[in-house]
Amino acid sequence: MRYFASVREALGTGSETIETAAADLGALRDELIARGEPHASALARGKAVRMALDQLMSTEGAALREGQEVAFFPPVTGG
Repeated sequence: MRYFASVREALGTGSETIETAAADLGALRDELIARGEPHASALARGKAVRMALDQLMSTEGAALREGQEVAFFPPVTGG
């Protein structure tokens, strides 16, 4: 699991390894929120958070497989 920008700052870490029973990214996000603070605030529903699987932008319905890299980050703009 990797966290970037404001999500990383809120959680106080850039990465962690977890085991999950979540079938997709949305369920994983809910599982992390259920941990309580600081995950609950950083990944809250209604908050704009982007997700990626193995460095590819993904939707909440994307299925998880063992060993995948999951990333959470705020929306970003280029310039």
